[in-house]
Amino acid sequence: MAEVLVYVDHVDGAVRKPTLELLTLARRLGDPVAVHLGPKAEDAAKTLGEYGATRVLAADAPEFADYLVVPKVDALQAAYESVSPAAVLVPSSAEGKEIAARLAVRLGSGIVTDAVDLEAGDEGPVTTQSVFAAAFTTKSRITKGTPVITVKPNSATPEASSAAGTVEQLSVSFGEAATGTKVTSRTPRESTGRPELTEAAIV
Repeated sequence: MAEVLVYVDHVDGAVRKPTLELLTLARRLGDPVAVHLGPKAEDAAKTLGEYGATRVLAADAPEFADYLVVPKVDALQAAYESVSPAAVLVPSSAEGKEIAARLAVRLGSGIVTDAVDLEAGDEGPVTTQSVFAAAFTTKSRITKGTPVITVKPNSATPEASSAAGTVEQLSVSFGEAATGTKVTSRTPRESTGRPELTEAAIV
C-alpha cells in the first residue's frame, strides 16, 4: 500500500490533536508515516502508533528550535525523498501552511490549504474545502506532482488504529537558507484557563 507522510505537531513529544486527525485521514489514502522533528520522538511514537503510524521518521537538531521554518522544510523534504509518498499532510496552522507551501514549491507539486475533509480518488486524493464563510463547499484534486495538503483542526474525529509506530532516524542536510532567520526569544502566551480550540473535543 502507498505511504502518506504526516507532519507531527507536538510539544516536547506530547502529540497534539490535529496530528491525530491527520493520521486518521491519512489511513484513507495509505499507510501513515509520521515525521517527528525535535526531542522526545520515542515518547511520541507510542501515541502515533496508536493512531495508525506504521513508522516514525525522527530527527532532532538545534536548527529546528533556533531558526524559523526552513530547517523543518529541509527535514520534510528529506522524508519525502526517503519515502516517495502518495501525499504529504500538514496541520493547517500558520507555520504548517508555510512549511507546506515551501515544500510544494521545492517539489514542483500542487498544494491545497485548509482542507476540511479528505478521501481517496481514482486519480489521487480528493480534498474538500469550506469557502466564502462556509457558504460553499468545494472539492478539488491536485493534478501536478505529489499532493501537499494542509488540513484545518477539528476536521475529523481522531480514531485509534494500532500500528507499529517504529522509530527510524531521519538524516537531514540543512541548506544555506536554513539559518537565514534566527529565533532571538520566546515568550509564552498567558493562559486564560480555557482549552485551545484545536485541542477541544467539542467546538
